[in-house]
Amino acid sequence: MVRANILVFLLAGVKAVVGAKPVSKIVPGAYIVELEDAQVSHSNSAFFSKIESKCNTRMKFNSSLFKGASIQFNDLQSAEANAKGLLSLYGVKQVWPMKTYSLPKDEILHAGNSGSFIENVKRQVGNDTFSPHLMTQVDKLRAEGFVGNGVKIGIVDTGVDYTHPALGGCFGEGCLVSYGYDLVGDNYTGSNTPVPDTDPYDGCEGHGTHVAGIIAAQANPFGFTGAAPGVTLGAYRVFGCDGNAGSDILIDSYLRAFEDGSNIITASIGDSSGWSEDPWAVVASRIVEQGVPCTISAGNSGSAGLFYTSTAANGKKVTAIASTDNVISPMLLVSSYYTVDGGDNLTFGYVLGTPGDWAGVNLPLWTPTFNVTDPAGGCDPYPSDTPDLSGFIVLVRRGTCTFVQKAENAAAFGAKYVVYYNNVDGALSPAAAVEGILAVGMVTSSQGEKWVALLEAGSEVSFDMLDPDTAPVVLGEGINNVTGGFASTFSSWGPTFEADIKPQLASPGGHILSTYPVTLGSYAVLSGTSMACPLAAAIFALISNVRGTLDPNELQHVLATTSNPNLHNDGTTTYPVLAPVAQVGSGLMQAYDAAYATTLLSVSSLAYNDTDNLVDTLNFTITNTGTEEVTYNLSYVSAATGYTFSNDIYPDLLTAIEFDESFATIELSESKVAVPPGAEATIEVTVKPPEIDASRLPVYSGYITLNATNGENLSLPYQGIVGSLHDTTVLDGAYLSSTSDPAAEPITSENITFILPRYSSTEAALPLAVISLCFGSPLVKIEVLSVPGYGNSTNTAKSLGNILGSPLPYLPRDSFTIDWNGKLEDGSFAAAGKYLFKVAALHIFGDANNTDEYDVAQTAAFTIEYV
Repeated sequence: MVRANILVFLLAGVKAVVGAKPVSKIVPGAYIVELEDAQVSHSNSAFFSKIESKCNTRMKFNSSLFKGASIQFNDLQSAEANAKGLLSLYGVKQVWPMKTYSLPKDEILHAGNSGSFIENVKRQVGNDTFSPHLMTQVDKLRAEGFVGNGVKIGIVDTGVDYTHPALGGCFGEGCLVSYGYDLVGDNYTGSNTPVPDTDPYDGCEGHGTHVAGIIAAQANPFGFTGAAPGVTLGAYRVFGCDGNAGSDILIDSYLRAFEDGSNIITASIGDSSGWSEDPWAVVASRIVEQGVPCTISAGNSGSAGLFYTSTAANGKKVTAIASTDNVISPMLLVSSYYTVDGGDNLTFGYVLGTPGDWAGVNLPLWTPTFNVTDPAGGCDPYPSDTPDLSGFIVLVRRGTCTFVQKAENAAAFGAKYVVYYNNVDGALSPAAAVEGILAVGMVTSSQGEKWVALLEAGSEVSFDMLDPDTAPVVLGEGINNVTGGFASTFSSWGPTFEADIKPQLASPGGHILSTYPVTLGSYAVLSGTSMACPLAAAIFALISNVRGTLDPNELQHVLATTSNPNLHNDGTTTYPVLAPVAQVGSGLMQAYDAAYATTLLSVSSLAYNDTDNLVDTLNFTITNTGTEEVTYNLSYVSAATGYTFSNDIYPDLLTAIEFDESFATIELSESKVAVPPGAEATIEVTVKPPEIDASRLPVYSGYITLNATNGENLSLPYQGIVGSLHDTTVLDGAYLSSTSDPAAEPITSENITFILPRYSSTEAALPLAVISLCFGSPLVKIEVLSVPGYGNSTNTAKSLGNILGSPLPYLPRDSFTIDWNGKLEDGSFAAAGKYLFKVAALHIFGDANNTDEYDVAQTAAFTIEYV
């Protein structure tokens, strides 16, 4: 039987506009095809025999969950037309364009070096005091001896440096990293041919090695271990040393991890989306349906505000992980010496900056001010009587202006070296690319203030700097009393454009110490949802040890209902209202409470959708799996209500989001219910959304609370949207540009002519439609219209239909470009003449067959001729 065919198209010429937020990119002429089961195993099947003369098969998928192939057409000019022809082939179920995904830009706060490490912090396996573990109750499970034994976790990432002593030192049977595969090779960029091999070693990137240490690092000089050091790791390398990963590589890695017997699969990868239809997300969801939990990072685009979720974390069954900041700010401090008035050498530690040519520097300190509380110290140009600073190291407080500005002011008087002392607890790596400056670094506020006091008293403080490449490294720890425990500002916000609740869970991802490739320093402190996600995977493993199950639904539900919501913090200020569910999901995971919870809820959240689609009453079931009757007192607590928009059609950036003190009213069918052991009770939850400005699309949320007589305190997140997703403007506009302009600047003149190569592959400047989506659209059409008087005898512009590659499905709220070589959707060329682009973007939940459900924009006119 031939099933209904679905073709999902994106033109090979689609790309992100320069300066816009990064989006997944399209590999020209490459597609992923899902086939009926019988088509894959026979190389002479109708599908493969039909396409073999036109394209190369990049890889075949022959998993029980996904059968198909990724293909590359040889002729890029005809690739789109040939791809559309795939639908007529027997057994073709679905076709997607090949995308590439970038590695998340996690912030590298500190990295070690090849020198020795000073063992100054001791945390034994049975006495876990590592702050991310304390925050998530991992320490309590570890104290009872649970370490993830018997669980296999597949890591899809940059590979793992398994030679690292803290990661086992070997690869293969009996090793910590015992299985996996390199799907790409060092030189893979996402657009070239991968060169796979059996060795998933990571010696050039570091991301996957850091992830692996968060899960399962063994004893090391810094005294921490991974959350689940008893698991077995699988490493699936999907990135080379530079570049992106293709969606076929990601799909294959997930299928391999599943077929290799991974009990949990985790990936700290993604790009902006807002939709669940991406093929990688589809495969991940199918794996979850087979009983294998998949945790994927929610993304690091928190600054973009509401409705900016990432794929494949958007997958319907996937667990999306948000980040909270660590309560401790670990620092990897390079050791050096200083003296006071020529006395004995005293040791201090600093964070190496950029540039960092400190080796052999032996100079005294000088500071522009003794005021250690002035936030603008060093920001103003130095007075004219400032001495020649070429013989000093300038000590200046962090604050108000940039590191660069403070370095420039010092360099104006000959300074070559600058040390900043922090204005808050801890220290970070400064960067000051300033002419004449050879090295910068940062020390803690207490260290800097001590030196300033000595200088003010008339003492001479001199540095004797060791080579940073070989100097000992010491672990320092600062107390993060500003954002510790609160949602990280970089963590991406939901909901999806289909009103699904994302993210689901949160764990510490800001300021996380873990392993790093030996070639890159062995240890590093990074920040990102990439760091939160592997800890979540490790917690899944620990809980499975206690509960005796890896069922994704049960584990996600017990984690969601035992997590701790926290107050809203914007990075500087904490407010007396809970953080929105769209930012943190259920809140910070509590592993011990989840492991031993005897109350199971039938759902992990309640999503009420928007006003148009509101189902005002939802329900959930309480199951008491304990041995005694439990009485539950039910209530609810509201979280911050945030407006998506202000006075613009673009969602507000995080720093501009307005929060309202209006909350939804919740009515519960029962405020108190007794549930005998082994019994169930169903609770109906009716919502009355807040009566606030629906045109600004506010998102409300909160938590149903269940306080039980057995000591369990549970919470169930809920979320809804006031207003209409359907009525929200999705298209800001479109304009004409040229592929010859790397900045994609607008062309306003209608006298421009493009000379197109109809029958050759000659490089040429092509007309370029620049399209700005202010909100996600499920379908974007790009038509070409002939202008009256140029082969068009009517008085109105006449449509020739979609350009080849249009329509474009499931797009995020980003700007992108699409070029046109003169071909139309049917593969024919438009005649020479004068045209313009018409762009139509379908509203969310809109009827694709109703022209009134599209936002429409047109570009300036242009003329095409052929050679």
